[in-house]
Amino acid sequence: MMFGRKPLTAAPLLILVMNIFRGHALPCHPSEYQRGNECCPKCLHGSRVKTDCTEFRSTSCLSCTEGTFMNHPTGRTQCFSCTICDAGSGLKIKTSCTTTSDTVCEPLEGFYCLDSAEDGCMSAQRQTLCQPGQYIRQNGTALTDTECSVCSAGTYSDGTFPSCQPHTQCESMNLQLIKAGTVSTNAQCGEQSSNPTGIVIGVVIVGAVIFFINWSSFICIVPLQEEERVS
Repeated sequence: MMFGRKPLTAAPLLILVMNIFRGHALPCHPSEYQRGNECCPKCLHGSRVKTDCTEFRSTSCLSCTEGTFMNHPTGRTQCFSCTICDAGSGLKIKTSCTTTSDTVCEPLEGFYCLDSAEDGCMSAQRQTLCQPGQYIRQNGTALTDTECSVCSAGTYSDGTFPSCQPHTQCESMNLQLIKAGTVSTNAQCGEQSSNPTGIVIGVVIVGAVIFFINWSSFICIVPLQEEERVS
């Protein structure tokens, strides 16, 4: 006599399904990581996994070596390499790397950050130098470039001034204008000459008088020489 099988109830069926898919959806705690069918405890900050846990033993961890770090609990077998602040990229160390935190870089003096990350900088660029004829409208910072503006007529700057300076007015100082100012240079002044035209005329007159005296002496000497020859 044959008896039919009993139909599976809902509870055993659910357990069967869970067992089948358990390996595919193993629920691990946030402080654990999955390896196969095991939920292993994560290694703490500053360390990495040496060997995974098994059914009989817990996770084995090792401290990060110099030049590496781990800034959160992990199931990784390797620590992260510390960032190098490259002077060639305009960076210097703000905070040194530890086993639990990465290096923090900041721009060198005269540079500003192009690519920031969290509280640090990944790459920097040299700040703009204002050219002669421009003034520094806004000084650069670690995060912003220098802003330059052009001087207006009648003023000048060599590129380092925070504002353009007016050209010196030589006349107001009883001085003579030697060279006019430009947007990059100041006017050049010199002492006033008393009467340059009069001086020139005086020199010409004195020269003429001397010439006349010399010429008169020459005329007088020539006849005397002739008389001496005749006698």
